[in-house]
Amino acid sequence: MRAMLLHKTGSLEADPEPLVLADVDDPSPGDGEILIRVAACGVCHTELDEIEGRTPPPRLPVIPGHEVVGRVVGAGHNASRFRIGQRVGVGWIHSSDGTEFENISPAFRATGRDVNGGYAELMTVPEAYAAPVPDAFGDVEAAPLMCAGAVGFRSLRLTGLGNGEVLGLTGFGGSGHLVLQLARHLFPDSRLFVFARSEREREFALELGADWSGDTEDVPPEAPDAIIDTTPAWKPVIAALERLRPGGRLVINAIRKEDADRQLLAGLRYEDHLWLEKEIKSVANLTHRDLAEFLPVAAEVPLHVETQSYPLEAANEALNDLRCGHVRGAKVLKIN
Repeated sequence: MRAMLLHKTGSLEADPEPLVLADVDDPSPGDGEILIRVAACGVCHTELDEIEGRTPPPRLPVIPGHEVVGRVVGAGHNASRFRIGQRVGVGWIHSSDGTEFENISPAFRATGRDVNGGYAELMTVPEAYAAPVPDAFGDVEAAPLMCAGAVGFRSLRLTGLGNGEVLGLTGFGGSGHLVLQLARHLFPDSRLFVFARSEREREFALELGADWSGDTEDVPPEAPDAIIDTTPAWKPVIAALERLRPGGRLVINAIRKEDADRQLLAGLRYEDHLWLEKEIKSVANLTHRDLAEFLPVAAEVPLHVETQSYPLEAANEALNDLRCGHVRGAKVLKIN
């Protein structure tokens, strides 16, 4: 099969083509696993974290990709949950211990980092960690739902937001544009504010129903009860903490933060950013239950998934576009 392989980690600035197209052996499903012919795979910022070494793969080479949609073409022993030809999706969680806290368990293994992922024509996954994909979405539309959407759903839950309370979003890419729509559906009386550095992203947020949008450090019409941060930087975290109402909660939806502006943390002021019982909650991956519960809700809304498509062999181009902030919605590789 064809696949994009990562052979070494390092800066994309130094090496803008870290992935190499190769022909590799087809994988075979093990006990309890299914074999998926991949139709589409989303391109996530976490791939940048893997490639640049912030959350490095335990062994190389590896096939990245964890926003996977495809059809079941084979099954191992004791795998009978899905029929051949059924469309399924796979997210960042490839396998774990199956408990309520499997996302933070030592048994957690990540798709496309700890095991080969979806930047390929075929992949395997334990059947318990695949989910049926609703007919409401095409393959390309559905791919970003597997991570950007599902982890956004988990982030929204972790805010503890109630209907009528104010939600802020910092950053407005693949996850943010889905969370905005989810929040509008689940909390119809809430006001939704978007903080984004790009004027194009701010305009996109208003198109999708945001009540207000502004730059990262702008002051919104009122203090949010909760803010979800989906950026790779520290500046939006500090700005969000300053904007929160007393007792508000900041949920940071990121696997890692980059170091470029880490020095800004030296300007953190307890009285402005943390006092009055403000909270910070991080999002650590997602569970298979998050994915299974999220997808029917996404279809019920239904979510409008903004995408830009690339062929498999253009994965490096997609990653560089993502790194440079050329984002409106989500980027997706079309594979089969």
